[in-house]
Amino acid sequence: MPGSRLAALGHHQPARVLTNDDLAGMVDTSDDWIRRRTGIATRRIAAPDESVTDLAAAAASKALAASGLRPSDIGLVTVATCSAVDRCPSIAAQVAGRLGIPSAVAYDLNNGCAGFCTALAGADHAIRAGAARHALVIGAEKMSDVTDWNDRSTCVLLGDGAGAAVISADEKAGIGPVAWGSDPTRSDAVRLVDDWHPHFAQEGQTVFRWVTTELPALARDACHRAGLTPADLCGVVTHQANLRIIEAVTRQLDLSEDVIIAKDVIDSGNTSAASVPLALSKLTERGEVPSGSPVLLLAFGGGLSWAGQVVTCP
Repeated sequence: MPGSRLAALGHHQPARVLTNDDLAGMVDTSDDWIRRRTGIATRRIAAPDESVTDLAAAAASKALAASGLRPSDIGLVTVATCSAVDRCPSIAAQVAGRLGIPSAVAYDLNNGCAGFCTALAGADHAIRAGAARHALVIGAEKMSDVTDWNDRSTCVLLGDGAGAAVISADEKAGIGPVAWGSDPTRSDAVRLVDDWHPHFAQEGQTVFRWVTTELPALARDACHRAGLTPADLCGVVTHQANLRIIEAVTRQLDLSEDVIIAKDVIDSGNTSAASVPLALSKLTERGEVPSGSPVLLLAFGGGLSWAGQVVTCP
């Protein structure tokens, strides 16, 4: 098969909502301060006994059900995450076990917030190479486990959740060529630190300057590889890091006036590798992006790494 396509999407978020006012009772901050600097109003926080595997399996189950495929049809399961506590067996293997997927290749991928787009490209390549016909690609994070709740500059950003996609071989490619890479000279700009008790840390101004300066060209590159221009897009789903970043990047892309720009960060915060599939699944569930329309996925994170591709919505 010459390509693959998105067959179905699914997402899951924990029940608990943490508001900006809640955070103001924990650290020296306020709803106004958080909204002005990040655009975030709320985020979801998992229960202490709710794991990354729980989040991933819930999202994956919805995507698999929506695809109409049987568990035995899935030949590859990959989970993008940087917050999983379990190192072995992988989260992907645990999800496969829970969903009754009998013999798929299963592995986790850690590329920070760029993880889902990286994993999606890898699964697309596997299908193009004939190594699988159907794959389950998941982004899942429990960022609350790695949040320093005493650091007001970072604890206001992070949330928990998962998004998943089933992709299938197709004669007409619905996942465009990936534009990906990294800048290792800025590898410390976004990171998890402190060995076995990690917490999230970043150099906020470094990230903001790099993303707003470099990401628009990377977005145009991903469109070019798909044979499109940004003006041809119906939707844009970037990593949901910060509303100011999303708006600064998309303003530079010469998008059409009616393009849909994902702003799930307002309600979900920064969910790292889960943010792109979570936001995309919500847009399609609400019918905001029509089936068959081109949408740019673009993510960036620790490394500094990036990955992006144009996909056709299921």
